[in-house]
Amino acid sequence: MDSGYRVQERAARAGSEPGAEVRRARLAGGLTLAQLGERTGYSAAQVSRFERGLTPLNDIAVLWLFADALAIPSQVFGLTPRPPGGRRRPRRIAASSGSALSLAPTVAPEGERESGEDAVRRRQLLANLTVTAAAASTSLLARGTAQASGPSSGSLLAERVRDTMLGLAPVPAMIPAGQLKSGLASAMTDFHACRYGRLARALPCLIASGHAAAAQAPDDAGANATLAQIYTLVTRMLIKLDDPQLGWMAADRARVIAGAGADPLVSAEAARNLAVLARKAGWHAQATSIALSAADDPDLHGGDPLRLAERGLLIQSAAYTAARSGDRSGTRELTDEAAAIAARLGGATLLRDHGGGFSSATVELHRISAEHYVGEPGAALAAARRISPASLPSVERRARYYTDVARAAGQAGRRDDCLNALLAAERQAPEEIHARPAIRDLISGLLLSGRTSPELRGLAARCRVV
Repeated sequence: MDSGYRVQERAARAGSEPGAEVRRARLAGGLTLAQLGERTGYSAAQVSRFERGLTPLNDIAVLWLFADALAIPSQVFGLTPRPPGGRRRPRRIAASSGSALSLAPTVAPEGERESGEDAVRRRQLLANLTVTAAAASTSLLARGTAQASGPSSGSLLAERVRDTMLGLAPVPAMIPAGQLKSGLASAMTDFHACRYGRLARALPCLIASGHAAAAQAPDDAGANATLAQIYTLVTRMLIKLDDPQLGWMAADRARVIAGAGADPLVSAEAARNLAVLARKAGWHAQATSIALSAADDPDLHGGDPLRLAERGLLIQSAAYTAARSGDRSGTRELTDEAAAIAARLGGATLLRDHGGGFSSATVELHRISAEHYVGEPGAALAAARRISPASLPSVERRARYYTDVARAAGQAGRRDDCLNALLAAERQAPEEIHARPAIRDLISGLLLSGRTSPELRGLAARCRVV
């Protein structure tokens, strides 16, 4: 029997990798990922990983399975005629343990739970990814941290969180264990209202108090879940401030602490943030694998709207990663899958750890960014026209809308529209616009690329762009 290497070599000679050929045949046959998954016994997410090369498609029996399901001639995959005895049952596609960055976890068919061994393997791989990222990205990520420095509420927030996480800051005023949940809810409200100054005071207190409460009751799942939620919020804040080096630390703490409890929503949101950080590090395959593996969790399937909404967010995250890697068709296919989940849910579903919620409007909001990153500013602006900013559930989401419109307008060469969108974003969330390095970069581009105006110079001054 040929080795997997021979299979790939022959397929390459035929002009296509096996996964790409599966995708071509599936689309030609009018099948969705889910329908092909039903024919082959894999989840839709796993089929997607095969097609995109995230999981190598080099097992002879698996290739025969897809060849039969799609009526692909055997020679396309470099297969010899089927030996006597009919079909073989394919082996499970297991995670590679040869590299900390080789994230191709074992994925069960829809509805089938992972074994304990598979779950441990996946957690170990995610831990390896986190450690490797923190070590390998130090010099690259330091540049983003330096950009955020300066006398702003954003830099003050990052500094205080960093010193608290590293145990370098004086112990802040502690929050009684019985008031932690209300304190966290208040901080989430501030996050979604983009009140960075208030968060600079609240988050260090929550971190220290959350650890104290968990230490006093180490077997209390509720205390661990609350601490994981605190670190999830901290991670989201650090992502916004473009401080991924510290974000890795917060995301890993959230993931490990969430693993100690049994709340699938907390675990899923921790995985989503880890996927965002992997994407920001440029590890698109790993980011997609993390998001789609978490979306495959059987606990997120079924009729519970909160869990279904969290699954939609994870698929939406994978779609955005596809956009950042330049995969236009993958971006649109995954975005449409997220949109179908939103349509199934009906109205907006608010989530405890993601106050921006999940709805058809938030899917379209992500579509603006995605189309921008695949080089389609016209499609991005068309998606923006389908959204009423007032329909978005928070100040933070409305500010995101205007900054995404600004990026797309700038890409299309519409400088005035870009500036107007930035000014609208500033009216929504001045602290966020003044603090975020990505916004300062966009303003710098406007200053350097053409004529300036009093409005642009004033915005630049308020954002400390020199």
